[in-house]
Amino acid sequence: MATIQLTVNRKAYEVDVDPQMPLLWVLRDVIGLTGTKFGCGIAQCGACTVHIDDAAVRSCAIPVESAANQSITTIEGLSADGSHPVQRAWEQIDVPQCGYCQAGQIMTAVALLKKNPNPTDEAINESMTNICRCGTYNRIKKAIKLAAEGA
Repeated sequence: MATIQLTVNRKAYEVDVDPQMPLLWVLRDVIGLTGTKFGCGIAQCGACTVHIDDAAVRSCAIPVESAANQSITTIEGLSADGSHPVQRAWEQIDVPQCGYCQAGQIMTAVALLKKNPNPTDEAINESMTNICRCGTYNRIKKAIKLAAEGA
């Protein structure tokens, strides 16, 4: 065990965990932020996507020690009331079906729009590698374009 300093959603945390514990489990089980979901455990599906210093990362494959002293943002940290432009676009387009992957999808879309505020379909397809078992990809793309227009 080791004491690790984390900044999550602009709040400081000190956690006493195995430094190799995946960031996902620290966020969910130690800190109690359950918006970030477990999907595959091998960084393939994207349900666990969070931001580390504004970059989208798959938290199931990141050892917590790698995230120490960096700025971590989870879905709960985008906005307290769902007012982030991407969250509003998701709601307006009615993107979720089962909803399980949507936190990771939103976090990936936010990172995309920070890097590319007006993405083409090709750029969206290249960046949005998260898996949606319900197949809402067309609505996801439409919501990203709507969010880009609103930003």
